[in-house]
Amino acid sequence: MNVRFGYRNVEFPSDALGVLRDSSDLLGDVAALRARMDEDGYLLLRGLIDRQKVLTARETILTHMRENEALTPDTPLLEGVMPKGGRSVPMMGRKGIATHPDVLAVLEGTELFGFFDSYFGEPSLTFNYKWLRGVGNEQYTGAHYDFVYMGQGSAQLHTTWIPLGDIPIEQGVLAMCAGSHNLPAFEKLRQTYGQMDVDRDGIEGWFTKEPMEIVEKFGGRWLTSEFYAGDVILFGMHTMHASTTNLTNRFRLSCDIRFQPASHPADKRWVGDGPGHTLLGKQTMRPIEEARVAWGV
Repeated sequence: MNVRFGYRNVEFPSDALGVLRDSSDLLGDVAALRARMDEDGYLLLRGLIDRQKVLTARETILTHMRENEALTPDTPLLEGVMPKGGRSVPMMGRKGIATHPDVLAVLEGTELFGFFDSYFGEPSLTFNYKWLRGVGNEQYTGAHYDFVYMGQGSAQLHTTWIPLGDIPIEQGVLAMCAGSHNLPAFEKLRQTYGQMDVDRDGIEGWFTKEPMEIVEKFGGRWLTSEFYAGDVILFGMHTMHASTTNLTNRFRLSCDIRFQPASHPADKRWVGDGPGHTLLGKQTMRPIEEARVAWGV
């Protein structure tokens, strides 16, 4: 299969873009899950969340999008078909559709809290800010570490990416750069770009719009997979990730949320009535290319 990844067309599966390792068989063995996270930098867990809950949330979100004229009229609701030219609906935040009871049943359900309470060995906390997205045609996410957006709190903060429906590769799926969290070749990157903060430093967040540049410069290997309703993938703040491009005429619905031990300090931007980003999206940011020259990466 030919996949658009950044500016390039890449075969999947191949040496350039391999298959994510499924860690579902380790569920219930916390020590093994932690060891796998240390090794891979991510955990792909199939069917962790009740599938019907996810499909119900999907229908609720798509109904909201239809009411906001973001879908093509007279097309099946659950297909999420984009109109020509596209139209986006803001859905991120602490209120609105992101906190509809059907959506929170997925994002803050017993499955995720139960998993993280066990994984951390103590009660867990999730940010009340939700990154709910409808990714349209020709859209993708560039390569980045999440630390640059939310690193002012717990060192045990984890991202959980949740597909809100069945998502084939060509609809735009998450890709992880295996080794980016621990390979020695990435150390300088982790200590420069990987320690910045978009709001404190006023620098763009994506390290590159061309994900393959990462492996060519630092090593590692990009991995991805199709995803299904009920699946989740979780990872730490210093695992490089990106997405393939949505080449379909259907919105890719997903939400990324965060969990950490409740006893740890939390990044105040994303909990309670925190302000969210204080610079990003509000002023012109310093180009990442300039910062990379200064960092020597």
